[in-house]
Amino acid sequence: MRVEELKRILVSQREEMLEFMGRERIIPREAEESAKSLLATPNVLAILGVRRSGKSIMAWRLAGDNFLYVNFFDERLTGFTSGDFERLLNASRELWGEVNFVVLDEVQEVEGWERFVSRLRLNKRVIVTGSSSRLLSGELATYLTGRHFSITLYPFSFREFLSFRGVGLSKEWEYSDREVSRVKRLLEEYLNIGGFPEALKFGRIYLNQIYRDVVEKDVVLRHGVRHRSALRELALYLLSNCSSEFTYSKLGSIVGLKDVHTVRDYVSYLEDAYLIFQLRRFSFKPKGQLLAPRKVYPVDTGLATAMSLKSHPSRGKLIELAVFLELKRQLSYSLMPGKLFYWRDEKGEVDFILRTDEMLPIQVTFSLEGTSDRELSNLVRVSKALRVKRGLVVTWEDEEKLVKDGVTVEVVPLWKFLTAHSLLTTHLSPLSTTASMSPRL
Repeated sequence: MRVEELKRILVSQREEMLEFMGRERIIPREAEESAKSLLATPNVLAILGVRRSGKSIMAWRLAGDNFLYVNFFDERLTGFTSGDFERLLNASRELWGEVNFVVLDEVQEVEGWERFVSRLRLNKRVIVTGSSSRLLSGELATYLTGRHFSITLYPFSFREFLSFRGVGLSKEWEYSDREVSRVKRLLEEYLNIGGFPEALKFGRIYLNQIYRDVVEKDVVLRHGVRHRSALRELALYLLSNCSSEFTYSKLGSIVGLKDVHTVRDYVSYLEDAYLIFQLRRFSFKPKGQLLAPRKVYPVDTGLATAMSLKSHPSRGKLIELAVFLELKRQLSYSLMPGKLFYWRDEKGEVDFILRTDEMLPIQVTFSLEGTSDRELSNLVRVSKALRVKRGLVVTWEDEEKLVKDGVTVEVVPLWKFLTAHSLLTTHLSPLSTTASMSPRL
């Protein structure tokens, strides 16, 4: 591509982005502080996540004033190749001089981009964004071993959703019945519509477009899927069965694919595009994790409700999905190394095992009433198996602290769980003394 042509595209993209930033309500993302710390010195930061989750806006906000921004989803850059990168830099220099930051938006559209980024990072801070978890695999992993960081950006958290709706919470809001009622009412809306910024602006109908773009552009076209109808049926089935266990052989029989390896690849493609996440069963043996059935969780509660083949996901399933996404979100944004699992054995199940420097078993249920003994017994039993003395239960509105068989259990309502800013620190640090807790024998 010619330098003059690239200059027109760069100026046009900048004008469009500035117009958008001035027109729209821009919510600072919770991931920004961690991202800034990773860019303190010339470095490469990859912002990954499902399309339309706000990666471009976050990258723009992080870059400051003196930067080059290029969006490779622009149809005018369809013919751009790796040989055009130096011309791109020349076009930028002629327009704005030397820049400190370079933002390459959806850079995976250009084959061979890794070497260009590897060269840039020597003198500039670089942000790349992508809607594929494989962005950091392959050649980039070779060229930038130990010299790049990544953050997965999710749709709005409930806290960001409240900010988008213009709701500010006072320091003591949790003690106000009026404020708590308002937050719970908004939580109902959040579970139904989710956290995609454009869905909040245009309505749930926009979720259908997001879904189609992810499946068709980020999966079918990107991976050259052969059995397209089966892939589409598979995506809808997985979105409709949030938190359910699955095996590749069972999925194959449902969508009419006999080759289990093809099914495994298709599920991997959907996860690669951040449409779904697979959750492995906890086992003390690695082989046990690999062979056991997995559970599936969509990337957004609104997407799960809008695309479900069922009339509507149950309230309990949506609460579990909201808890799962918040745990994933805070693991990513806090830069805390950790993993999530679920627990199932012949005696019962615990929804999540959060593994960081220590273990935290987490049970999710709509209400303790009627299920209290079963849910708590499983949580206590698994806590002892993991050799920890604490557990967490998330419900719709129950709240208490108790001790059962020497295990301290904190029961928190979903609205409080989703509005906590330091969730991992709060629930992985020592809980309050048991003197004020009620024993449950």
